[in-house]
Amino acid sequence: MRWEGREESSNIEDRRGGGGGFDTGGGMGGGGLGGGGFGLPINLGGGGIGTILVILVISWVLGINPLTLLSGQSIGPGGSQFERQTRTAPPPSGARRDEQTRFVSVVLRDTELRWKQLLPQQAGDLVRTASGKAYEEPRLVLFNGSTRSPCGEASAATGPFYCPGDRKVYIDLAFYDQLKTRFKAPGDFAQAYVIAHEIGHHIQNLIGVLPEFNRRRQQVSEREANRLSVRVELQADCLAGVWAHHAQKERDFIEAGDIEEALNAASRIGDDSIQRTIQGYAVPDSFTHGSSEQRVRWFKTGFESGRMASCDTFRGNI
Repeated sequence: MRWEGREESSNIEDRRGGGGGFDTGGGMGGGGLGGGGFGLPINLGGGGIGTILVILVISWVLGINPLTLLSGQSIGPGGSQFERQTRTAPPPSGARRDEQTRFVSVVLRDTELRWKQLLPQQAGDLVRTASGKAYEEPRLVLFNGSTRSPCGEASAATGPFYCPGDRKVYIDLAFYDQLKTRFKAPGDFAQAYVIAHEIGHHIQNLIGVLPEFNRRRQQVSEREANRLSVRVELQADCLAGVWAHHAQKERDFIEAGDIEEALNAASRIGDDSIQRTIQGYAVPDSFTHGSSEQRVRWFKTGFESGRMASCDTFRGNI
């Protein structure tokens, strides 16, 4: 990506080095990110749908027997060793921190400019009642170690997520190192895809998809809630693809190989890929974000069409 020198967003909320922040304004309750956060399927926190996947990821990272967590036994006072390490890890310093911050700010600004134009034009094609919906810019919170949100406490272990309660995206930039090393998904556009996916959740919140999902998942079994969650997440992938389609039109922004980086990232963080890495096999009924094939296919659907109408993941097979 040729992002240097491009316009930056004014909606960055930098909580790094400040001991963590806490937004008390009218958010969604609940413990951990089970309170309504929508993020990538590497949540090492507690609660919510997809609990089995979460437990397996914790076990993989900590090197402990998953049966210990499944039986409800405590990890120990003060949280896990991984959590204690991430809470005390120093923030990036000097030029690297500045570069990371500027990159995130540039990508966020690009999503703001494009969705400000696209959403009023296309929202009604996906959700009829959202026709003409104006885009409201979210804020993006950068934190180091841990911080709080209306959706629960965020840490490096939770991964990036969007909280409908305050309409903010939360990212610990240490995640990008994990994306590169643990998930084998390097590249700046892979990082941009992560942001675009979370902004996709913001779009869903604005047009009513997330409120409806949260209502419906309270009324169904965990298995059905997981299936609904997969449809929500795949739609966010598709919306990320719509953004990428329009971003690619600027030849001086997206370079050759960038889209492949996003597709690789989508593949690497599919539920089946993560589960096979952890336990050697996949359990489809526990998926909350979709398989690698599904995530790649829906990103490509949005990217190839550039239309929100192509992102209806709630009709037919996915």
